[in-house]
This record gives sequence, structure tokens and C-alpha cells, in this order.
Amino acid sequence: MEIDVLTLFPAMFAALDESIVKRARERGLLTLRVWDIREFAYDRHRTVDDTPYGGGAGMVMKPEPIHRALQHVKAVSARPARRVILMSPQGRRFDQALARELAAQERLIFICGRYEGVDERVRLHLVSDEISIGDYVLTGGELPAMVVIDAVARLIPGVLGSAESPREESFSDGLLEYPHYTRPREYLGTAVPEVLLSGDHEAVRRWRRKESLRRTRERRPDLLEAVRLTPEDLRLLQEIEAEEGAPPGGL
Repeated sequence: MEIDVLTLFPAMFAALDESIVKRARERGLLTLRVWDIREFAYDRHRTVDDTPYGGGAGMVMKPEPIHRALQHVKAVSARPARRVILMSPQGRRFDQALARELAAQERLIFICGRYEGVDERVRLHLVSDEISIGDYVLTGGELPAMVVIDAVARLIPGVLGSAESPREESFSDGLLEYPHYTRPREYLGTAVPEVLLSGDHEAVRRWRRKESLRRTRERRPDLLEAVRLTPEDLRLLQEIEAEEGAPPGGL
């Protein structure tokens, strides 16, 4: 995969020189290029923003530097960029399903807004997607873009050490993940559940599924309404309800 990022603060993306994204780049599975929008401004002062028409506080990012940057970036690779993504609080809510959708692309381009946002003509003519990572406001699109890039990069085949890892994580099947334990066997008065020490793989699988359902039921009951539950899941939920009494959220 190739990912290009258009931003006013390229130094922020040094954080992606660590961990999973770094591993993907070292293995040649991901090419990440970060571009400074100021380099594509028209004037010697490298102006990238201006006051909003109609008045109001703050500054708005101008469309011309973004457009010039996007034209240049599209030309640096033979791979088509079918998804040009503007990070925006008004966009589609980012989730694991969208991460998988983006991970199937050969190339992505991210545009990071700042100040009061970008000129509306950027939204109308230059981007294919707007994505939000939550219902809150940040000072720019850089941190949201890094969140999306990290989530997408780990889904590229070969990036994670185990092919099972992305399939067992929270939200991969619509549920929260089961609890994890490692050594020591007992700590702070809490012991590792005996089933995890039994060597019985089927019992471990069933325990993990049950605890995944339990945790989702307790913390995110809304997810249970959207996931397709198997007959085994329904039996496990009945066991959980019997163990804990009335279900949260009326489930």
C-alpha cells in the first residue's frame, strides 16, 4: 500500500516511525509519504489560509495550495488514488469495518485540515471521503489521520506477526475482545482462570468467546444488537444472564 499525507505540520508524523507502521515500512509493505502543503502555496510568504467570507472568528485553509499539492502527489506514483480522504468531524465515523475497507485499497491520500477548516470547494471537488474519529473537536486533522493510518496498516497482510492477531482483536467480529493473561500465574490476589492452564483448546476457545460476549454485554450492549449471533453465542449469553442476573440494557 501507498499512503500520502497532505499537512501543514509534517513533523508530527514522525510518530509513525515507530511500532507497527515502522515495521510495515521496513518490510516494504507500506510506503508513507508526508507532504507540506505550504510548499504548494503561490506567494513567497507561503500563505495557506485567509479570513472567512461573511466574517467570523478564525482562518480558513485556502483551496489552491491543497489543489496544487494534490495534483503533484497524484503524479508521483503510477498507482491510482481512488480514495482521497479529508479528516473532518463532519465525516463518516471511523470503525473497524471502514479500516478493513481502506486496507483493501492500493493507495490512500489524506488531507489534514487546520484552523476553522478547509474551503468548502475542497470538500466538493477534491475529496472522495470525509472521515471522523469521534464526536469531538481537535486542533487539526493530523492526529486523526495517524489513528486511521495505524489502524489500516496493521491490516495489511504480513504486517502483524500472526495472521490470527487482527481477527481476534476487539471489533474484528463486532464484539469486544476477551481478557488476556500472562505470567505470573497469580498477581494482586487474582489468579489466571484455570481453563487457560488446562491445555484443553476447545474449552479455552469457548471461554474466550463467552468472556467476549460478557464484556460486550457489560460495556457496549449496543454492539450486540448489530452482530450476528450464532446458536452457541445465544446459549453462552443465557449462561451469562443466569450467572449475573438481569442483563444490562435489557438484553
